[in-house]
Amino acid sequence: MIEVEVDNRSGTEVDEATAVELARSVLVGEGVEEGELGLAFVAPDESRALKRDHLGVDEATDALAFPIDGLGALPDGVPRQLGDVVVCPQVCALEASSAEPTTPGGRPRAPSAPAGGAEWRRPLVHALLHLVGYDHGAEMEAREAVYAA
Repeated sequence: MIEVEVDNRSGTEVDEATAVELARSVLVGEGVEEGELGLAFVAPDESRALKRDHLGVDEATDALAFPIDGLGALPDGVPRQLGDVVVCPQVCALEASSAEPTTPGGRPRAPSAPAGGAEWRRPLVHALLHLVGYDHGAEMEAREAVYAA
């Protein structure tokens, strides 16, 4: 079982149950059967501070991933600490409403906001894929497409 601890300190209402279901679905799809995940929804100021402090870029962002154990082998009895994903719903909403989004390779991206206002779905998937070891590029884009529906 994948345990997900959610902390919504974004000041925005988020469907936490849907976020947990999506996170578990992606992780299981990537071969993770057991582990612990922290999922935080934060306001733009906190997103900006985290990106500045950890990546050296002074701007708010839609999502960040802080991996811990990855998918490598662990000693018997040691629970897998997947890490933390931080999502900023306000930045996600802004990006979803902006001009036609593209992938890092410049190709048009599928719409990121399904009905119901869950603009954070695509960034959450993206960050989860980083947690399990994907880097930007064609392979990651292909995996993102699997979870876009």
